[in-house]
Amino acid sequence: MKKMLIGVMVAVCGISCAWSATGFLRVKGHDIVDAKGETFFIRGTNLGNWLNPEGYMFGFKSCNSGHFIDEMFKQLVGPEETAKFWRAFKDAYITEADIAFVAKTGSNTIRLPFHYKLFTDEDYLGLTGPGDGFKRVDDVVGWCRKYNLKLILDMHDCPGGQTGDNIDDSYGYPWLFESEAFQKQYCDIWRMIAKRYADETVILGYDLMNEPISSRVADKDALNAKLEAVQKRAVAAIREVDRNHIVMLAGAQWNSNFAPFTDWTFDANMLYTCHRYWTDPKQIGDFTAFRQKTGLPLFMGETGHNTYEWYRTFTETMEKNNIGWTYWPLKAPGDSSWLKFSYPEGWKELIVTFAESDRKSYAAIQKNRPDRKAAVKAMRQYIENCRNANCTVDKAYLSALGLKGDAF
Repeated sequence: MKKMLIGVMVAVCGISCAWSATGFLRVKGHDIVDAKGETFFIRGTNLGNWLNPEGYMFGFKSCNSGHFIDEMFKQLVGPEETAKFWRAFKDAYITEADIAFVAKTGSNTIRLPFHYKLFTDEDYLGLTGPGDGFKRVDDVVGWCRKYNLKLILDMHDCPGGQTGDNIDDSYGYPWLFESEAFQKQYCDIWRMIAKRYADETVILGYDLMNEPISSRVADKDALNAKLEAVQKRAVAAIREVDRNHIVMLAGAQWNSNFAPFTDWTFDANMLYTCHRYWTDPKQIGDFTAFRQKTGLPLFMGETGHNTYEWYRTFTETMEKNNIGWTYWPLKAPGDSSWLKFSYPEGWKELIVTFAESDRKSYAAIQKNRPDRKAAVKAMRQYIENCRNANCTVDKAYLSALGLKGDAF
C-alpha cells in the first residue's frame, strides 16, 4: 500500500512538474498563476473595432454594426472600393507599433475581439477564407511574444449572433441559441482555433462569447436557460484538441448576469468573465458574491467610456477585489481610448450624413449619395489617421489606470 501511495504521489508530481515546465497560465482558486505558481494579474486593453467594426467608432448611430457599415460603404463607393478599404483598414488599424505601445504602458495582456467569419469562407471585410483570420491572430501572437504580452482570443461575433444587438453583428436576435447548425459551427470554429494554438504559450485563454443575450431581447429568460449548455459544448470541443488554455465563460445581459450558471466544476481550467460600464465604480458586490460561490477567478473583460476619476476609482476597486481587467478600447476616434485619432476632413458631412440618411430604396440611395471621389478620399484618409504614428496618447487615461502615462 505504501509503495502504491508513493507511486501515485510521484505520478501526480510528474504531471504537475510537466505542466509547470510548459509556460501556460492556469486557474488556481481565485487566481491565475504562471508556471512558477506566481499570481498573474491581468492588466491591459482590447483591440476593439479592428476585426469587428462598430458603428460608433466611425461616428455612426443607426448604421451601427459590421454588415450595416459594409452595406452602406458599398452603396456609397461600390463593392470593389469597399473591399480595398477593408483590406487597408485591417493592415493599418492594428500593427506591431500598437502592440509595442501597449507593452510600454506597463500592461501585460491584450484581449482580441474577432468575428467568426474571419475563420470561414463567408465574405467578410474584403476577403473570404479562414486564412485571413489566422493571419491576423498569428501576427498578434508574434508581436505579443516579442513584447512579452499575453493574448486572450474573444469571439465577439458568433454564428447566428449570441447577443441580438449591434455588438455581435447579428440580425436582431441571438439565433445561436435556437439553431443546432449555428451551435455546431460555433464549436467547430473554436475547435479549429484551439487546435492551431494548443501549444502556444502566448495565448492566455479563450473568451467563448461576448455579451450574450441582450437585455432588450423579449424572451431573454428562456434564452438564459440555454446559455450554460452552449458554452459547455464549446469547452468540450476545445478540450478535444487543447487541454492547456484557460476557457472563459460569459455572463448573460452584457456579461453581467451570472444567475444562469449552476455548474462550475465541469472543467479544471476555467473562469468567468464580466463587463461593467456606467455604474457606481465602487459597487461590484454582485460579481464578488458569484466568485465566492464558484471559487474561481473573475475577469473584467471590458470596461471604460467614462471619466478619468471613474477609471481611477474603478481600477482601484477591481484591484482591491482581485479582478483583472482589460479596458475598452485601445484605439478610437475622439475620446475614451488610450490612443486617439481624428476623423478626416469632410468625414461627417460626406460619410456620416449618408450613413444616417434614408437608404430604404434605390431612389433614396441615389438621391442621398454624395460625390464618390470625395467619399473615397475621406475613407482613405481615415486609414491614414488611424495608423499608430498619427494617434495621440491619452496620458491622463493611462495614469488613471495606474499605468505608465508619463512614459509618453
